[in-house]
Amino acid sequence: MNLPAANKPKVTELFAAPSRGPLADRMRPRTLDEVIGQDHIVGPGRLLRRAIQADRLSSLIFYGPPGTGKTSLARVIANTTRSGFESLNAVLSGIKDIREAIDRSDERQRLYARRTILFVDEVHRWNKAQQDALLPWVENGTVILVGATTENPFFEVNRALVSRSRIFQLKALTPRDLLATARYALSDEERGYGKWKLCFEEGALEHLVEVSGGDARSLLNALELAVETSGWTLPEAKPPENAVDFSWPPPQGAEIRVSLEAAEESIQKRAVLYDRDGDYHFDTISAFIKSVRGSDPDAALYWLAKMVRAGEDPSFIFRRMIILAMEDVGLADPNAITVVLSCASAFERIGFPEGNFPLSQAALYLATAPKSNTTLAFFDAVKEVEKEDADVPRHLRDASRDAESFGHGEGYVYPHAYRDHWAAQQYLPDALRGRTFYVPSRMGYEGKLRESVLQKRELQAAIVLGAGTADGEILSWSAASKGREGWFKRAESGRSRLLLSDRDAIFTAARPERQSRILIPLANDGLLVWESLRRAPEGLSAALVDSENARAALLRFAQTSGLDELEGPEIAVFSGAEILPDSAALFSTPEFDFLLIRELYRKGFGKNAAPRRAFAALGRRAAGLLAKGGALVLLASPPSLGERISRLLETAPGLSETALASFRQAETAFFSGENGRTWEPDELLEELEQAGFVVEADFLDQKEERLISAKDLAAWFDTEKSSWGSFMRSALGENAFPLIREALESRTQEGPLVWQWKSVLVRARRA
Repeated sequence: MNLPAANKPKVTELFAAPSRGPLADRMRPRTLDEVIGQDHIVGPGRLLRRAIQADRLSSLIFYGPPGTGKTSLARVIANTTRSGFESLNAVLSGIKDIREAIDRSDERQRLYARRTILFVDEVHRWNKAQQDALLPWVENGTVILVGATTENPFFEVNRALVSRSRIFQLKALTPRDLLATARYALSDEERGYGKWKLCFEEGALEHLVEVSGGDARSLLNALELAVETSGWTLPEAKPPENAVDFSWPPPQGAEIRVSLEAAEESIQKRAVLYDRDGDYHFDTISAFIKSVRGSDPDAALYWLAKMVRAGEDPSFIFRRMIILAMEDVGLADPNAITVVLSCASAFERIGFPEGNFPLSQAALYLATAPKSNTTLAFFDAVKEVEKEDADVPRHLRDASRDAESFGHGEGYVYPHAYRDHWAAQQYLPDALRGRTFYVPSRMGYEGKLRESVLQKRELQAAIVLGAGTADGEILSWSAASKGREGWFKRAESGRSRLLLSDRDAIFTAARPERQSRILIPLANDGLLVWESLRRAPEGLSAALVDSENARAALLRFAQTSGLDELEGPEIAVFSGAEILPDSAALFSTPEFDFLLIRELYRKGFGKNAAPRRAFAALGRRAAGLLAKGGALVLLASPPSLGERISRLLETAPGLSETALASFRQAETAFFSGENGRTWEPDELLEELEQAGFVVEADFLDQKEERLISAKDLAAWFDTEKSSWGSFMRSALGENAFPLIREALESRTQEGPLVWQWKSVLVRARRA
């Protein structure tokens, strides 16, 4: 029954204002803090959040299922940015609309020096000509593109646009996110249903969440339909006036009851998305190629049979397999291209029906081969060539011409003169120093190359950071050059192999995700920083260094690697006695997902304090910096588990067994006493557990070939500055002590010595 006529004018006056649009549109987030879900890209410290807050957006594309917040994020950007904002829908607009938006953007730039953000919804719906019409204006900076698409942009969007944009993938909302979205709409008095008392029958709201399948728009549309068709009553109304009224909107405070049946009628299972306008020919070859790329031989044979049965041209199929052999198999199996070419040649000789065998053999070989697409790195190199035609470095120029006048070839290092026929030397132009194009995969034959390529690259990077960025040909030395001794020590000792082994062990234990926030103390050498950027490109890589010079060196190296300020690491100087600050105030996030520490004692950590006290401080500070569930991963080498020089002297000439036994006994006493910075792994683990961490530990057997220099010997056997030297002279006596030094000097003349020790790898998770 409706309300009494006497009350209707009052109701109309207060509540009959027309709706401002569908609930899903009214409830769109207005700020980043109102965004529900997608924390992996807009949570505290994430790259996209920092870019929006700083109004420093570059072109980007949001890719994800319907109803995950792509358009909502664009509206948040529109509410946040100081730039002009233009919006187009690719379904409804064409080239004329693009030109009009560009004209307004160009005028805004010329007259007011304001850039423009152009949001294009359903950008994949534009054809190639429409996308090409936008490209020049994105390229010259007239507009910053923000695109939204439900289709994979790498397939459906112009490759040139994709290459100039950062892709952010949005995920389907979780049931928890959807439930929070629904409750927010039910409680919001301005945009939602907070003015009324909503009651849901048991299971009704949960049904809407479950069936919406991660789509917030679908959920809110269904919620709107269920609420506004359920009718309302006034709590104070008495019979017979308490009948259900279906007019909308109801008076404030009215009670609305939503039954499970109403919820079920308000939403249906979403249709499975499927290619809307696919062509038989291209869809089938696409399915075949993707099945082969995905290493599914059964699916590959099915689609191959379908094409052959439909009369597809075999030369077309072989052409696509030849391309795939180089693009998707590549160096993981260099023999793949040979097999496919041989099968194609065999088919030309025999034709059908026997030609089915070479077709099948080529498809099966490719489907079962290891995969790598690293040949695509060539196109990154092409882009650099198009941007800048750099000069050939002087030491790489032809020395047979003008060597005397211009110094062509001067400083070139002949790799065959060195161990492993390799020398750390700069081969790229100065402008591209440190630039990386090729990243070898772990698959097949290429996996065997990977370790060697990365070792050499990391060593070159370490030398760049160590040498600075002074003018001249860094990384190249003549035989008489001052830097050659330092290079020789690095290259001949195998130090780079050890560094990379440590780095891989730490990241294997940490297992960061693409959106992880990582803090790296003691980061002067950059070893963990660059790997952190690769592992968590959509998160945050933060580093602590001990000086402004170290910070400047890392920032320069980041710039030479093509990273801008937002993409690169956040680097702060922290030179306190501890290796961790008390808070994360130095960075853009209050907490981190991982703390990664290597060479714990490099800065003398705990030198002036008992180990247990130092470890307690480390655990307490780490707990304050980590998010719940975050982890501290630490690789440390206890002195008590280090190399013993007595072991190195077991084959030294002229040293008696008695003298060696005495020396061995003295070393044992030194490392088990209070004379050195000694500690046991159990002390570290216990203190971390006391700080509230769940701790796991492994021991790593480590070794490297080490060149022991005269400088090393002088430092070790210095009886005034070296605690080890002072202790050994006292324990061995004035006569025996020099004999140990002489024996070690004789061993160093043999070349690099195998240095062995144990390290403890700790993974401590904050409970």
